[in-house]
Amino acid sequence: MEALQAVFSVWFLIGAALVFFMQAGFAMVETGFTRAKNAGNIIMKNLMDFCIGTVAFVLLGGGLLLGEDALGGFIGIPTIGLFNNFESFDWSNFVFNLVFCATAATIVSGAMAERTKFISYCIYSFVISLVIYPIEAHWVWGGGWLSKLGFIDFAGSAAIHTVGGVCALIGAIFLGARLGKYVKDENGKVTKVNAIQGHSIPLGALGCFILWFGWYGFNGAAAKSITELGQIFATTTVAPAVATCVTLLFTWIKNGKPDVSMCLNASLAGLVAITAGCQAVDIIGTIIIGAVSGILVVVVVEMLDLKCHIDDPVGACGVHLANGIWGTIAAGLFATSSSINGVDGPIYALIHGTDFAEGLKVLGVQFLGILAIIAWTAATIIPTFIIIKKTIGLRADAEDELKGLDVTEHGLITAYAGFAQAPEALDYGVIATVGDVPQAEAITVSHLSENDTVIPQTSHASAGAFTKIEIICKERMLDSLKNAMVKIGINGMTVSHVMGCGVQKGKPEYYRGVAVEATLLPKIQVDIVTTSDNVSKAIETAKKTLYTGHIGDGKIFVYDVVNVVKVRTGETGKAALMEAEME
Repeated sequence: MEALQAVFSVWFLIGAALVFFMQAGFAMVETGFTRAKNAGNIIMKNLMDFCIGTVAFVLLGGGLLLGEDALGGFIGIPTIGLFNNFESFDWSNFVFNLVFCATAATIVSGAMAERTKFISYCIYSFVISLVIYPIEAHWVWGGGWLSKLGFIDFAGSAAIHTVGGVCALIGAIFLGARLGKYVKDENGKVTKVNAIQGHSIPLGALGCFILWFGWYGFNGAAAKSITELGQIFATTTVAPAVATCVTLLFTWIKNGKPDVSMCLNASLAGLVAITAGCQAVDIIGTIIIGAVSGILVVVVVEMLDLKCHIDDPVGACGVHLANGIWGTIAAGLFATSSSINGVDGPIYALIHGTDFAEGLKVLGVQFLGILAIIAWTAATIIPTFIIIKKTIGLRADAEDELKGLDVTEHGLITAYAGFAQAPEALDYGVIATVGDVPQAEAITVSHLSENDTVIPQTSHASAGAFTKIEIICKERMLDSLKNAMVKIGINGMTVSHVMGCGVQKGKPEYYRGVAVEATLLPKIQVDIVTTSDNVSKAIETAKKTLYTGHIGDGKIFVYDVVNVVKVRTGETGKAALMEAEME
């Protein structure tokens, strides 16, 4: 018996290590589901929320969670035993709860990705780990008032995932959507929802597999027997598998093809939903929980995006908030006395012929608990966001967001040095004018004097029948430029992803303390060959579309073209251009 107890004591710490490894999973999912220009920022956030959370948990959070009950089970009383009783302090329990605490903060990162100031992220992550999570977790696992009522949340559908999901939803609302996500008319009404695709589904899938693997420790580390551990492993496997299959069929029927990213979200949704009742429900309840979560994640993700216009890049609210709530309620609804937990909810009270009133009480406690946790989280995170927003600011500047937070927040030119990246093309609508400067207030321009050497200009009309217009501009302006050209009847153009810099030579940044001179910056080159009578119109359209008054708006080069030959038909001259300009 002592040997078995020793084995499970070791397993308890192995489970804590698996939960820590889930940080890598969260980092990969968030990185893969967002754009490459923010990859370094996201890795940094997932590293620092654990490190900052550890400091917060050591200073105060651990005492609030694990300390002796006070105020009727509302809070734990911190002690200095952590600092002056090293030899006999319960370090296993401390470390186990510490890694869970970091998970709650990590969830928030995904919903607020790609537009949050790094310093602001660090601050609210610290607050979550210092106060918000520890107090409500004490209610559930520290001997607090919910645990005394019999609240079922074995591994944290409510205490971790719902808390993280509430913070994520409120944070996404406070921030607003990423630039270009929703196109609005002059009255502010959303007229179009853009799909901002993640840059690496394989990274997202790797993160999903890492999280699923770590979840066996997340749910199973607190098991006290081989039978209990086996049941937990079974429910932790079946629920996400069913959820993924249901999402696959649901999206296949709805969209005509199975959705890869939604299926990855569904696996995580099933894991979140089963977390509360992983040792309280049987396999039938597990299947139902997984099936509902597979539908719920799709409905919530799409509702928030398409109807509510709340921008959640990774689906954190659909995965963690919606399914954290569902899993908490389902743990009471499908609880069965045949499980290790030994309690019947209302459904199994009818099946087993036990006290139905007691079954309803089990479910009622679940509702009470989840409502209390949501209320506590909202009441504490909202003031936190308000204070941050009113002081240092919560959201990154528009120009920083468009450039990418890697370079603007961390001086990291790219997280993928040596790899060519596709240009970003989004219809920014009226948002494209953010940061524009009136021409009269633009940067100072030095003009050549009469004594300076200049290259004589040639009239477009007299130089030849055809002209090539070469436009160098910012990547984000490509879609606007393309649409503007199409409106004036120019459909034929060649687009290239190029690197270059102007006379400012770029801004020096540093990598591992070594200066990196950013002399080459990503740009778009658009080549248009047209008849000479369209040249002035094309140039004026490009100038009007690209102008903001800031350095880097671009340049336009004009060349004479001797002739044009269409390879397919052998046509030359104007006939070779007619199809491109008229179609």
